[in-house]
Amino acid sequence: MAFVPVCKTSDVPLGNIRAFKANDKDIAIANVEGKFYCINGRCTHKGGPLGEGELDGITVTCPWHGGQFDVTTGKVLSPPAPTAVSCFKLKVEGGQILVDA
Repeated sequence: MAFVPVCKTSDVPLGNIRAFKANDKDIAIANVEGKFYCINGRCTHKGGPLGEGELDGITVTCPWHGGQFDVTTGKVLSPPAPTAVSCFKLKVEGGQILVDA
């Protein structure tokens, strides 16, 4: 895979998470204290949209059933999510976020 442009850094405000597509994959990009992280955009429980969840520090909460994940590692922090979500590499160039998904 190669890095593909997904959004502008301004599209993901500080302390927020947003949903995007990269190579037809649902992804979620989080802005934690000015650093960006990219995880799979679908919860491993029932496929809820993590990019529409609430971000509290490094923890995203799925809006459907409340499963929680660490956006820096993809690890499950709270059920009902059974397994971790994938993390994707990203880089920022000239105000653009590019993701290797």
